[in-house]
Amino acid sequence: MVNGMMGLFQYCRNKIRPAARINEKIPVEKVRYVAIDTELTGLDERKDSIVSVGAVRMVGGRIDIGSSFYRLVRPDSELTAASIVIHEITPSEVMEKPDISEVLEEFIGLCGNDVIVGYCLSIDMSFINREMKRIFCRPLTNEMLDVRLLWDWLSKRHTNHKAFSMPLREQSLYEMGKRLDIMLSGAHNAVMDAFITAQVFQRLIPLLLESGIRRIGDLLNIGSPERGGGRFKLGGEASNF
Repeated sequence: MVNGMMGLFQYCRNKIRPAARINEKIPVEKVRYVAIDTELTGLDERKDSIVSVGAVRMVGGRIDIGSSFYRLVRPDSELTAASIVIHEITPSEVMEKPDISEVLEEFIGLCGNDVIVGYCLSIDMSFINREMKRIFCRPLTNEMLDVRLLWDWLSKRHTNHKAFSMPLREQSLYEMGKRLDIMLSGAHNAVMDAFITAQVFQRLIPLLLESGIRRIGDLLNIGSPERGGGRFKLGGEASNF
């Protein structure tokens, strides 16, 4: 039994490596980022599951469209009518798709040591890390940024900017995109939402630099859910699953 447990630990330990610790003195414009989004069967972490994963890579404010990532997942839980209305993914579309373990291996490779960027990121990461721990025995250890936290921080310092001149009418990624003149056409899916997230972040970077946030360590201090944000937990009103 002990040997069996050691074998399992060895397998998990060798399967993935933790992300390298980031040098917090690197300028914000030089850092590699990956904007992500997931679609879910619902928001109950105990019974719902991931149905798709989307990601777009960035270097500073440059978005690398050519490296976009989109995978449908055969979910462990049933797709509900409510979830289908939101993401328009039907049971027949995912019936023969890979399970989450296969998709996560690709996703881990894509993320590498990059800083993960998202909207209400704690929700996405709750589901991703639940599966990471189950399959690989450890969570993702990449640094993380939530554009919603960055928006809140900037809105208190750039009240004359048209994007922040009045409170958001609704707490959503799309409302932020509209305020920043981002074109919001196309289907609602994980890769399109990751692309919108990347564009929001891209437009916030100049304002962050203007506000004196020049190094990635400073940016993480104001925008990381793990360091000081964390307001947007599972079940928050702001997420579209």
